[in-house]
Amino acid sequence: MNDSKPLACLSIDLDNQWSYMKTHGDAGWEKFPSYFESLIPRVLERLDSFKLKITFFIVGQDAALEKNRKALAEITRNGHDVGNHSFLHEPWLSFSPAEKIRREILDAERAILGATGQRPAGFRGPGFCWSADMMNILAELDYIYDASTLPTCLGPVGRLYYFSKSGLSAEAKKQRRNLFGSFRDGRRPVKPYLWLLPSKKRLLEIPVTTVPGLKLPFHLSYLVYLSLYSPPLMAQYLDMAVRLCRLFGTGLSFLLHPLDFLGRDEAPELAFFPGMKAEKDDKLRLFDRVIRKISGSFQIVDMRTYAKASINRSRTLSLHRAFPKPPAAEFERGRP
Repeated sequence: MNDSKPLACLSIDLDNQWSYMKTHGDAGWEKFPSYFESLIPRVLERLDSFKLKITFFIVGQDAALEKNRKALAEITRNGHDVGNHSFLHEPWLSFSPAEKIRREILDAERAILGATGQRPAGFRGPGFCWSADMMNILAELDYIYDASTLPTCLGPVGRLYYFSKSGLSAEAKKQRRNLFGSFRDGRRPVKPYLWLLPSKKRLLEIPVTTVPGLKLPFHLSYLVYLSLYSPPLMAQYLDMAVRLCRLFGTGLSFLLHPLDFLGRDEAPELAFFPGMKAEKDDKLRLFDRVIRKISGSFQIVDMRTYAKASINRSRTLSLHRAFPKPPAAEFERGRP
């Protein structure tokens, strides 16, 4: 890393078709339908064209299935980093007992190691879920960082839209009540910080970046969504977000999703996502445009590299207590 520009990290949550269907309450997810065979080579090719190395957050269940192992092995064979995205991809994981959380993390870790040959250094909770128990367990298991928080107040808006497009029962919606976070998540920091845990250990948190000051979403899926309504507005928004990140000294953690690279015809079961109205080629061109824009202001690295650089300057990081109850309960008490 000899670039004079500040660091930015790039990651993709490698959610498979079945995990989207499961969260949405759709039948057939138990057969684990997958688009990895076409998706992963496409993403790797695009990243290689920019000479980028990023972090792939892998769901353990996918890594445990033989049909996915060849595609997943290509990730590390091409020099990319891997992260842990839980085993069963259940956005309600933060409400689970500590032992179940530990099992989810360890089962996924073993499967990912077996499929890719690399042990994850970081974790991201499905649906941006997190809890003090989760952070405590990650620290005990010697994870370098967590990347589960999304500091925006718009999460519940996204959740309401998601629910409106689903056939979920009232009980299923209650189970997913913290999907995409709470309004008060907008109070969480945008810059990396350290969790001060009940065990007295500390764990680096790398939030998914939202626009500094405004706390509006800033990830590729959101830019795809904006481009559907107004490409000029999307371009202005992208420029504003990058400028504010530089102005506020916010090291960018930019998030990708599989649907940012797929056309509607390739996953018709997922047509309920707004971004699936965009054509695949338009999405790929947008990805290129966004990467060129970010690269003009930041040096892009994987999250493991970014985390190690952040830890090296840990004296400048703020401390935040992780309370022993799920986030929604903490915020209801008015705690930060």
